Amino acid sequence: MIQTLYMVFIFSLGLGTTLTFASNHWLYAWIGVEISTFAIIPIMAQSHHPRAVEATVKYLLIQGAAAGLLLFGTILNAALEKNWTITELTHPFATPIVLFALVLKLGLAPCHYWVPEIMQGLNIKTGLILATWQKLAPFALFLQMSHTLQPWMPLSIGVLSIIAAGWAGMNQTQIRKILAYSSIAHLGWMVVVIQYAPNLAVLALVIYILSTLAAFLAMEQTSSTKINNLSQVWSKSPSMLTMMILVLLSLAGLPPLTGFLPKWLVLNMMVQQQMIIIAFVISMSSLLSLYFYLRLCYFSTLTVFPATTKISLHWRHQMKKQNITMATVATTSLILLPLAPLISALMLFYL
Repeated sequence: MIQTLYMVFIFSLGLGTTLTFASNHWLYAWIGVEISTFAIIPIMAQSHHPRAVEATVKYLLIQGAAAGLLLFGTILNAALEKNWTITELTHPFATPIVLFALVLKLGLAPCHYWVPEIMQGLNIKTGLILATWQKLAPFALFLQMSHTLQPWMPLSIGVLSIIAAGWAGMNQTQIRKILAYSSIAHLGWMVVVIQYAPNLAVLALVIYILSTLAAFLAMEQTSSTKINNLSQVWSKSPSMLTMMILVLLSLAGLPPLTGFLPKWLVLNMMVQQQMIIIAFVISMSSLLSLYFYLRLCYFSTLTVFPATTKISLHWRHQMKKQNITMATVATTSLILLPLAPLISALMLFYL
């Protein structure tokens, strides 16, 4: 793709998301979401590979359906309630339609099946954009309208997403699919607490983005997309493999890494709200995610996958140059847990 066009599409991604953030009107927010959607389509299809084209078409159809439902629900609310404000979505027929559209856009359960299949067809950089930046605009809309929902709605969606992602990711060997299921599970944790502590949901989103960014950058540095590729990284860069394993364990929420902080705070909030059963269910479901992350760590450090001499080995290629971005996001995604009191205080003060 021509570099100038690529920069135009990246700028459009930022413009669409920023427009959604700045909007208090459903129509303007919808336009911002669609600008981001149409900007990523050429980026997804730039390799012209059949898998990439297939993933692009699937993404376009699913996002188009979600956009149509979102527009229909907001127009219905405006026609019946005479209100276009995002925070005033009150009509009982329009609210479930808009909620379903946002669930479909975010890839939450039960509309999560498209996320791993599309992620698998993309290259690592585009998968990173899909797993992080493309979640921001729909999540911002979900956050603003969450107070108008019945409490059981986000709770059901969040718990179902955590359980479904944990079960589905247990038997995966493709790292991109594992990170896709990780995205679904993390969004589930955010949605569970979004009505009771929106600032905590934002904190969980920020930590998820930092950890996912570190994981995808490590994949890009090591050219690892499968478990057997990951098991060959030790010959090339032991420090890189160690860092990647720690990032994966942080995504799993294992203490004392940074990823434990949002899960700890979410469980604490659920207990404060007298939701002991839900706290127990999501904590037990997180063990499923921990299992497939530990499985990745086991196969990458304690086993060597069989390969014949006819297969090109990744360790024979030169290691890509490390950069400051990789070091920064990896460090941030690993060692922030001791700063939990300061982060909680700042979160309460500014949010």
